[in-house]
Amino acid sequence: MSRRVVVTGIGAITPIGLTADGLWAGLRAERSAVATVTRFDPSIWRSRIAAQVDDFVVTDHMDAKRAKRLDRFSQFAVVSAQQALADAAIDLDAEDRERVGAMMGTALGGVGYAETQIHDFLKYGAKGLNPLLALTVFGGAASCNIAIELGVMGPNATNAMSCASGTIAIGEGFRQIRDGYADVMIAGGSEAPLHPLCFGAFAVIRAMSTRNDDPGTASRPFDRDRDGFVMGEGGAVLVLEERERALARGARVYAEVSGFGMTNDAHHMTAPRPDGRQAARAIRLALADAHLAPHEVQYVNAHGSSTPLNDPTETVAIKQVFEEHAPRLAVSSTKGYYGHALGASGAFEAAITALALARDWLPPTINLAEPDAGCDLDYVPRTGRTERVDVALSNSFGFGGINASLVMQRADG
Repeated sequence: MSRRVVVTGIGAITPIGLTADGLWAGLRAERSAVATVTRFDPSIWRSRIAAQVDDFVVTDHMDAKRAKRLDRFSQFAVVSAQQALADAAIDLDAEDRERVGAMMGTALGGVGYAETQIHDFLKYGAKGLNPLLALTVFGGAASCNIAIELGVMGPNATNAMSCASGTIAIGEGFRQIRDGYADVMIAGGSEAPLHPLCFGAFAVIRAMSTRNDDPGTASRPFDRDRDGFVMGEGGAVLVLEERERALARGARVYAEVSGFGMTNDAHHMTAPRPDGRQAARAIRLALADAHLAPHEVQYVNAHGSSTPLNDPTETVAIKQVFEEHAPRLAVSSTKGYYGHALGASGAFEAAITALALARDWLPPTINLAEPDAGCDLDYVPRTGRTERVDVALSNSFGFGGINASLVMQRADG
């Protein structure tokens, strides 16, 4: 039995705003949150800029004892899940908690927190280690802590498929409901990578922008002067729900999730397959899953990482799928706002896509001054656009050659 799946709640902890409304306000402001790193001294690295979440106070959302048991990565996951559930107005006491699950994605999990423990271990020995270290470092802590905090016992997993993991988590959550294994899924991504070694790991492979003197314009997807991605952090969660029960309880519906596709380039750990063939196949699989033709799509929230290799490859993939319809697509990458939060980025962008469908406004690709020669689509440059969209696509691509795409449709479509 195939069931329809809708988005009824959004939680977001991002560099441009907390909560769904905060995220939307940040998008409408059309300003980048990228600045010089203050979380640690970045002076030893070529890149010294990032998009930090500076206004998140965990004890505003849970008691200090519980907060102390969670590292920042898990805090982002749990709090964004709590926000999303409240936004959906779901009373778990009235639910069959075995039919409510959690799917999350992350690239690095609690590795950033483990990095802080190295200092204490070297200084104090075994006595310096937090006994909770083993419970914070593994990626599965995201979905497991959500389950424990909320008491939900349905399908549960956290994938670690790099920068596509948030999108994959939402896609897998969609499948759980569509195929009858759950009625509600809490799905998204969480990432807290702003620590010296986690940050430096990407700096040493020259993947990140070095526009240190002008941080606000450093993340510039599809622009000819882009020079790498900008690291970010945060978490975002969607509440996915079986459509008929959502309508029956009078839920506010942001959008419908109707298709998901995933492939692998089988090419290189860091470079995308140059012909874009498998990225294109992921898009086609998502469209086939949604029973939609390419010409029915109107908006694409692109992965658009602001890296020299990814942006033209994604453009090639879009052209392969949409052919003569490609020039008529509105395309934007929102990473100019908040950088690249690795495994959380796909969840940010799925939330943004759902909001764009619900609120008839397409966010711009800020900092796009002049598209690169290989990037020649309608990227909604610099300023957002008021536009009704019925069908949208959200793409995510990551290290290891992973490709993932979600199709979303207008709630009343």
